[in-house]
Amino acid sequence: MKKTLTAIAGLAALSSFTTFAQVHNDNGLAYNEGVYVGANYGWLRVESDDEFDDDKDVWQGVVGYRFNEYVALEGGYINFGDYGNGVAEASTDGFTTAIKGSYPITDKFSVYGKLGQLWWETDYRLGNLNGKYDDESLFVGGGVAYAINPQFSITAEYTVYDADLDAEDAVEDIDDTNFDTDLKQASIGVEYRF
Repeated sequence: MKKTLTAIAGLAALSSFTTFAQVHNDNGLAYNEGVYVGANYGWLRVESDDEFDDDKDVWQGVVGYRFNEYVALEGGYINFGDYGNGVAEASTDGFTTAIKGSYPITDKFSVYGKLGQLWWETDYRLGNLNGKYDDESLFVGGGVAYAINPQFSITAEYTVYDADLDAEDAVEDIDDTNFDTDLKQASIGVEYRF
């Protein structure tokens, strides 16, 4: 819960920036610095050693701050939806924060990568047993963006969440870390820069 409050406070501080500017890089390509908002909708693949192995929808809302054409800080809320079967079912959602690196290919087309942390909570049912579990995980993602105009972009993204790995574990013992992946997300989205 403490980490969730930290993520929410960070998002509030991030969204309080009010200075925006359209600038040009050395090649004359225009881009917007400042706050942006976005939404993604897509497909989720749940892979694990338990009974949950299903394809489901996922949606996400993001808010970010673009410092220059290459670097942004991004936070969001993600809902992985419901998954499972008649015997075991679960519903997972959470908050994210990430560093996003972009590279413009043309004035309309760019590629990007993300590295971040997910704080998540799962409500589950196994037979007649109900419960709740929360944890944190690292994630990595990448995608492409097409700018309709300097303010509005369409994105396609692929993200991998490792439900067994958090940032503290990775830093403390990187040599002995298990990088098994539990959630994979492929999505399309929109981004609006103010």
